[in-house]
Amino acid sequence: MIGSYRNVTAARKEGIEKKRAYLIGGGIASLAAAAYLIRDGHMTGEQITILEQLDIDGGCLDGSGNAIDGYLMRGGREMEAHYECTWDLFSFIPDLMRKDPDEVPTNPRPELVSNPDQTVLKRIRDVNQWDPNSSKCRLMSNCGDPDRDPSLGLSIGHVMELTKLTLKTEEELGAMSVKEFFSDSFFKTNMWYFWTSMFAMETWHSVVEMRRYMQRFMHLMPTMSTLEHILFTTYNQYESMVLPLQIWLRDKSVNFDMKTQVTDLDIEITNGEKTVTAIHLFRDTADNHETITTTVDDLVFVTNGSMTENSTTGNTHEPAVLNREEGACWTLWKNIAAKDPAFGRPEVFCSNIDKSKFVSFTITATDSPIADLLKEFTGVDPYSHKAVTGGIMTIKDSSWLMSATCNRQPQYRSQPVGSYQPKQHKDEPDKNVLAIWAYGLFPDNIGDYVQKKMSDCSGEELLTELLYHWGAKDRIPEIMKTVKVIPCMMPYITSQFLPRVKGDRPEVVPEGCKNLAFLGQFSEIPDDCVFTVEYSVRSAIMAVYTLLGITDKSPPDVYPSKDDVRVILKASETMYGGEIPGEHLLKHLLKGTSLSGSLD
Repeated sequence: MIGSYRNVTAARKEGIEKKRAYLIGGGIASLAAAAYLIRDGHMTGEQITILEQLDIDGGCLDGSGNAIDGYLMRGGREMEAHYECTWDLFSFIPDLMRKDPDEVPTNPRPELVSNPDQTVLKRIRDVNQWDPNSSKCRLMSNCGDPDRDPSLGLSIGHVMELTKLTLKTEEELGAMSVKEFFSDSFFKTNMWYFWTSMFAMETWHSVVEMRRYMQRFMHLMPTMSTLEHILFTTYNQYESMVLPLQIWLRDKSVNFDMKTQVTDLDIEITNGEKTVTAIHLFRDTADNHETITTTVDDLVFVTNGSMTENSTTGNTHEPAVLNREEGACWTLWKNIAAKDPAFGRPEVFCSNIDKSKFVSFTITATDSPIADLLKEFTGVDPYSHKAVTGGIMTIKDSSWLMSATCNRQPQYRSQPVGSYQPKQHKDEPDKNVLAIWAYGLFPDNIGDYVQKKMSDCSGEELLTELLYHWGAKDRIPEIMKTVKVIPCMMPYITSQFLPRVKGDRPEVVPEGCKNLAFLGQFSEIPDDCVFTVEYSVRSAIMAVYTLLGITDKSPPDVYPSKDDVRVILKASETMYGGEIPGEHLLKHLLKGTSLSGSLD
């Protein structure tokens, strides 16, 4: 379980008061970088400006809508105890509380302020200790038949393939795909269904990224079927993580320039030294051009690329239409990359939308029979405020490979559920509202019940297909009267997994850069895993410490899961179905040592 962190700040650098910092993009990486510039860089908020093309910060960590029109979550992030950078960040960010504690508790949108007595980290730790996560129905098939088999279903050959993968180097694997590395039978195992649905990693994605996940999260392998060590925030991640961080930064007087699109950087390159000298942008409209002149004393942080760029939404009756335009963030990265090979190759990640897209949909269910279905699958009352599905429930025989999850409710502060009953109007009757998230990995496939491509389906059609696979075909008309469904198409959501080689992603601070750093999922961080909050926060800490020359502190180490013999033994036992070959000999050899309990 996540614990406490000591907030020991770095020493103040001489001349820090003369610097300015510009953070391009308003996702969690930029917000984290701003926080570390303040805490460890000793910059004031007035020296820091965040430039974001949208009218809201948070990037992928979103959560919007209301109980009447429907909620929207484009995606979600599982977390675990060894997100060392994430927990370090949120160990000094206060959680939120009502500005007026005596305000009528039924107000769905109270004014929120920082809580000086509780951090975000403590809130996450407390809720997960009070209600430890556990998946009750991780896999299902045959129209609602839960698969209670916890095993990975691996043959000796599959185990050898996985072992071989962990022993290969990234250079040896190159741009190889997952499908090119594994035998066809591997993709019919429970292991693969657990893996592909949890991480959204597909057969055409990079086997190098799969290797990183294998090594980084090896300690979680024994609980892949139960997700017992996965952590979730109290509310959606925008309200639980982004909003507290944003309020803290605003209280520190950080400048937020919204609806501001950066189009290019001027970079002076002399004798291998690279210095940003200007930032080109426009505000609101493309006609409103502006240039910010920068010097070597200023810092420029760029979130290059985006998983949620050009996301589109539909509604209960209309599909989300795929946007195939390139997107502003990719254009910016291409403009920067054209100046020097050290700035990466964005076309590797943004040129194959059909290999990086998928569709998610959010179900807002009001006093709905869908609650009874969830209780049948999990044994948990969805209105109890406890974890319901405990992570995603994946339908193995879905042609769309659909998964769905119902986290602790409410997922939104404005959401009425159980004993918590905020109302829009004082005369409104009490309601119980559930926010459920689902997605499918194969949007171009025809459904098993709804005979259309997933990408062409309205919210109602998406939920119809899900209910069919839940064995509730006869209840579809009844349930449809109680729901709003918002589909979301994301063209680049798994682009960070596409096969790549060294140099395709720029280093966080490329060689020779004096005042430029890259942040987020498309920067290169050895050993850590993309598609995680941890990766973005780690890039922020690395960037700040490197550009400011901070040497008396360093980013937390990546958890060395692969180097712990106890972890290796437990993972091996799980892969072999409960017994390690030669286990009796190992027990004899380890008898009397500190590792003797590792095989029990």
